[in-house]
Amino acid sequence: MLAVHSENELQLTADVLVIGGGPAAAWAAWAAASQGVKVIIVDKGFLGTSGAAAASGNGIMAPSPENWDKVLSERYRIGKNLANSRWIERVIEKTWLSLPLVESWGYRFPKEDGESVRQSYYGPEYMRVLRKNLLRVGVQILDQSPALELLLADDGSVAGAKGVQRQHHRTYTVRAGAVVLANGGCAFLSKALGCNTNTGDGLLMAVEAGGELSSMEASNHYAISTAFNATVTRGVPFGWASYTDEAGNDLGGYINGRRDPSFLPNALLKGPVYARLDRATPEVKAVVEKSHFIAFLPYTKAGIDPYTERVPVTLVLEGTVRGTGGIRIVNDNCATKVPGLYAAGDAASREFLAGLASGGGGPNAAWAISTGQWAGVGAADFAKSLGAHANERVARPAGKVGLRSPTVGGTPSPLAGRSPSSPSPTSETFDSEAIVHGVQAQMFPLEKNYLRSEQGLLDSLAKLETLWQQVQGNPKQDTVRDVEFSRRAAALTAVARWAYFSALHRTETRSEHIRVDYPETDPNQRYYQATGGLDKLWVRRDWITDAIATPPVQTTQTTPSVSKL
Repeated sequence: MLAVHSENELQLTADVLVIGGGPAAAWAAWAAASQGVKVIIVDKGFLGTSGAAAASGNGIMAPSPENWDKVLSERYRIGKNLANSRWIERVIEKTWLSLPLVESWGYRFPKEDGESVRQSYYGPEYMRVLRKNLLRVGVQILDQSPALELLLADDGSVAGAKGVQRQHHRTYTVRAGAVVLANGGCAFLSKALGCNTNTGDGLLMAVEAGGELSSMEASNHYAISTAFNATVTRGVPFGWASYTDEAGNDLGGYINGRRDPSFLPNALLKGPVYARLDRATPEVKAVVEKSHFIAFLPYTKAGIDPYTERVPVTLVLEGTVRGTGGIRIVNDNCATKVPGLYAAGDAASREFLAGLASGGGGPNAAWAISTGQWAGVGAADFAKSLGAHANERVARPAGKVGLRSPTVGGTPSPLAGRSPSSPSPTSETFDSEAIVHGVQAQMFPLEKNYLRSEQGLLDSLAKLETLWQQVQGNPKQDTVRDVEFSRRAAALTAVARWAYFSALHRTETRSEHIRVDYPETDPNQRYYQATGGLDKLWVRRDWITDAIATPPVQTTQTTPSVSKL
């Protein structure tokens, strides 16, 4: 790969650029490299240790073929007539066929009766193996190098990206024939474990380049955590919990033998809630402590026995990370509306897999594996179609808000070639930290984001619009870190606006999208909502024309099955 170095700028070329550092990005880079093209992958953190997947273990939706129909039916049922059966089957099949590769690369799945059980992974080891494999196939990895904007050719196709390298205190440009956005969703810096790298950067970059988002109303996933250490959001152990209020009264929460999903949010709005894992049997304890060991670390550090003692619990916003909304994909190769731009993993909308329900855990892990590969192959094919001179195209940066001054002529930013050590603009700059706190004030509260209403959404959108106007001002650019934080504030504000604008236009309650003023699911609203726009937001209904599938009725359970952990 051609590399041009200077004190303040790094310039590289490749056929395919992958942006992100989680499983989807790793799979995309490997799949592209397997097509014989040159690949660079840039990660905001250190590929292998940053991101939600690397933080702990996770299940994988990879049933054996004899169970595919059962799992497909259950996923479709959860999607409430918005999921797509063909896509669910594609994801299941691709994931099941891909996991033996991970084993051949060095990952050791547990074995039963001599056969590998590929139903979950241990995040740190899984990501270490994926990184090692990328290096083996010749992928160039740039760690601590967040991408901040895309490059576009004169014909509107993507031509690479620009970003900053924290450790070298310089900017970089990667010219590429195609780009895969696999840099995750948006958890709004809620401190959910492994999610603070997920700040919606890819969604903003896609829209600036001319792409669209979809199902952004499914952006309000909250996860349970202990209130005294609200970072570990592993909900499985709480499936065996009883819940009480501060006085010790049992809060119940069951409807027809199944716990109502809105039980905990509603209870927390009334006062403190406590949980005790007293419904766990010895068999359950043995399995859950092994498969979700990180969920028990807060108890160990605090000297608490969660099976006998009550612990205060809370809900932490995970937004689109375990929600659904993301970049709209337009074909089986996960292409976006922008030629040469592809999306994978949590950066892409998971509506085909989950409707407006959460795909968190096993489904999202499978989505990362499958869409990563489809996007990587699609990007490689597109890059090849451009011929040998793809990186000689005239290209312009697509980024705007949070990167450049709106003043006449514009104040140069580090991404435009100015030295990060140059003096900052003399005009007033916006406060990135204050912008972030302002966004969080609208997105974190349950009464605003979980229990939505028309008036509440309008009120929040008005406040977010004020923040959006503020980030149109001069970004602080004294260092590369300043540029990153200014851009991050802009991305968080943009994602919040798209989320609430989409929620305002879906006048029903369906899956995780709850409207208190429209509490019923409307069978006539069988469509996806595309959205986009920067200064002027828009929503479009993409009607689903496939016939509604009729999967068999599933039996209910009041607690999770040990065999599914």
